Amino acid sequence: MNRLTKKQMWIFAIGQLGWSILGGIINAWLVAFYLINDKTHDGGVKFLIPSGLVIGGFLTVLGLITALCRVWDAVTDPMVANLSDNSKNKKGRRLPFMRFAAIPFAIITVLVFLAPVENAEASGNYAANIAWVAIFLVLFYTFMTIYCTPYNALISEFGKTQEDRMNISTYISLTYFAGTLLAYTPFVFGGLLQGSLGYYWSYRVCFIVLAIIACVCMLLPTFLLKETDFVEAKPAGTNAFESLGKTFKNKDFRVFTASDIMYWIGLTLFQTGLPFFVTVSMKLADSYTMIFMGAMTVLSACFYPVVNGLVKKFGKKKLTIAGFFGLALAYLITAICSITQKDLKDANVLSYVYGVLICIVAALPMALLGIIPQSIVADVAEKDSIESHENREGMFFAARTFAMKLGQSIAMLAFTSLAILGTTQDVTKNDISANPTGLMIVAIVAVVFCCLGAVILMFYNEKKVMKAIAKESDNEYLAAENLDEDLNSEEITTQEVDKE
Repeated sequence: MNRLTKKQMWIFAIGQLGWSILGGIINAWLVAFYLINDKTHDGGVKFLIPSGLVIGGFLTVLGLITALCRVWDAVTDPMVANLSDNSKNKKGRRLPFMRFAAIPFAIITVLVFLAPVENAEASGNYAANIAWVAIFLVLFYTFMTIYCTPYNALISEFGKTQEDRMNISTYISLTYFAGTLLAYTPFVFGGLLQGSLGYYWSYRVCFIVLAIIACVCMLLPTFLLKETDFVEAKPAGTNAFESLGKTFKNKDFRVFTASDIMYWIGLTLFQTGLPFFVTVSMKLADSYTMIFMGAMTVLSACFYPVVNGLVKKFGKKKLTIAGFFGLALAYLITAICSITQKDLKDANVLSYVYGVLICIVAALPMALLGIIPQSIVADVAEKDSIESHENREGMFFAARTFAMKLGQSIAMLAFTSLAILGTTQDVTKNDISANPTGLMIVAIVAVVFCCLGAVILMFYNEKKVMKAIAKESDNEYLAAENLDEDLNSEEITTQEVDKE
């Protein structure tokens, strides 16, 4: 079968640009849009859904909805993965699913923010808006699964060699961060449109434009790449829960998944909290959210060309652990900022210094953690395929997609409760807001989860995985694990790896 050219890898990566825009809109805006009130128009405060901790005294309505979405994901992720793994479509097992999902995925992302009752705060009639957000958020995650699970499975199938995998992982990481950055642009353009469109519609228009761009990006690889030219895969021949069970019998994958959940919790706590860190902790205008996010993305992209070389020298595991600790340091600086700046009424020089410092410290860790984990999943999936003689790449990446969504959901759930700790306001009422003490706790919790992720990943047996999938073309990567000499002196078979 053919290998992807670098041009074709970029075409494939454009799909990630699309879905990361949509995922970024939800991550950056779901809490901000529904739990930040509009005090600037119509002479009063407006909320579309209740923002207080009205569920058991510690959960918001939005937090409960996102938690329920995880229950739904627990069913749909393995189901979609199994359907894709067992597909007999002549056009391939993955691209037809992606083509089917792209348009509804984009439309539903916008609909999440179109709750029908604009005067819910005044009338107290929140029921319709709560039902609306719940239904469309469930649909959002469903179509995200239908697109992303087959998409991610192609990383392993398109990556014929370690070099291919690292290149694909690098390109899709770049487009992921670019998509996330684009999702923050309404912080700039929404503010410019508020005078003519009002508070909520100024942002909705931005979401519509971004969703159209995302939809086009997601469709491009489904039309410009022919899956069967690059992949010759037979249906896995197992049912969803049998396949899921086999996937989680893989110890290395269990270790990686546990570590990955910690990563997504820490990252999403930071991304969800960024608008609040900027405006509440640093006392800066909300437009700086976009500026700092853009700076982190650009600086991170500057490190991308060196990541592949670092992997050849140090291996994937060591660099991923280093990325965890680096990200933890950036979050620790954020916590310190929340402490030292909490009594200020306006921004000072230190506010800008903290912002710049966080961008610089987070850049390399974001590059490492954006590129390498996808490649690790592909390695583990290939090893499992060699040993089991079953092509279940979709299930492995479905489990990673679920880990991502679980981590993101736990983070959004935790953020709405943690960010208001220390407030003197009645937390069961609307019009509560984040405060520096709560944001400091959010940042510290993010530090803890990143450190946990690093510790868990220490139990991943990278050497065993790399020996099982070794190819002659991978010598540079094997050298990082001191495996090149082993492979030259003995023939490593699957049976020998199993005995270790």
